[in-house]
Amino acid sequence: VQLQASGGGLVQTGGSLRLSCAASGRTFSTNAMGWFRQAPGKQREFVAAIGWNVGSASYAGSVEGRFTISKDNAKNTVYLQMSSLKPEDTAVYYCVATSATTQKYDYWGQGTQGTVSS
Repeated sequence: VQLQASGGGLVQTGGSLRLSCAASGRTFSTNAMGWFRQAPGKQREFVAAIGWNVGSASYAGSVEGRFTISKDNAKNTVYLQMSSLKPEDTAVYYCVATSATTQKYDYWGQGTQGTVSS
């Protein structure tokens, strides 16, 4: 499974960014996709995830109410709409997918930088 993320950039506090992640390859072997992020000097952390079939979404407490994850099954693409952005949202955002076999985030895409200026 290959994951291609795009959509990062630079915005001011309060602004919005939309990230996209397109999956290719053995996508049938995955059952959910999502996003992690890593800020400078910090550990990588979970942001949001959504199931392919059920469509249920989960969010980190720090982004709930500001970020929305959605999917387009026909395009094997997941989106992360980020609104009301804060400087602490500045991070490299990684697209991930879970293996239907291990139920773990076994597949990772390259990161895309999101920077929020104060």
